[in-house]
Amino acid sequence: MMSAAPATEDTPTVDDAPTADAPAPVDDAPVTSADAASAGARVVLNNVGHTFDHRDMLFQHVSLVLLPRHVYALTGPSGSGKSTLLSIIAGWVEPSEGQVRRERCGRVCWVFQNPHGVARRLAVDHVALPFVARGETRSQAERHALELLDDFGLRHRAYAPFNALSGGEAQRLMLARGVASHAGLLLVDEPTAQLDLHAADTVNERLHALSSSGAIVIVATHDPHTRDACTDVIDLRDFQ
Repeated sequence: MMSAAPATEDTPTVDDAPTADAPAPVDDAPVTSADAASAGARVVLNNVGHTFDHRDMLFQHVSLVLLPRHVYALTGPSGSGKSTLLSIIAGWVEPSEGQVRRERCGRVCWVFQNPHGVARRLAVDHVALPFVARGETRSQAERHALELLDDFGLRHRAYAPFNALSGGEAQRLMLARGVASHAGLLLVDEPTAQLDLHAADTVNERLHALSSSGAIVIVATHDPHTRDACTDVIDLRDFQ
């Protein structure tokens, strides 16, 4: 396991960001996770800090480069700002200090800690839907969905309705659907927080499958087993 790469002198700075007079080029086609990996996608954090009361900083001086095919564990004690930093990386929250650049990342997908699905919809249909939305036939989408379910240890539950899945199975299903979305940036918030130890272990054992998508994956967690299942660690205690 490695620490995330810090920003270096070769890393684009805030001054390199596109201005209103020179907008960044936009491709006609959306960037998928595979495109992101091949196109040199990355997320660059330049001296990022955040506060909600303009006095006490949750974190500060966060300078990192995040790359495809890595699964980053974002760790720190409760209240250290893990979910807030995820929101900043996603572009949903403006940091109080510094800047985040998402380069060639394309679609952003968020997997929340409480898995939400359609009660009577089959597990395979939850994963097949993103493929259908991209124009695949039903049979093509189901085949690809079954492959992903196999990666996450759910092939045997493919034709079970969502409301028949255990907590660990439901969370793994949401991770599989996140990969199916072909997002270039996949954010996972506390995937084992609501699970018992056994169910959490079944999720942690499959986290490696997230990196196979070619996306940049960031997992906020307080669980040391989840941390150890990731390829790199960003510890917010280093940025207090």
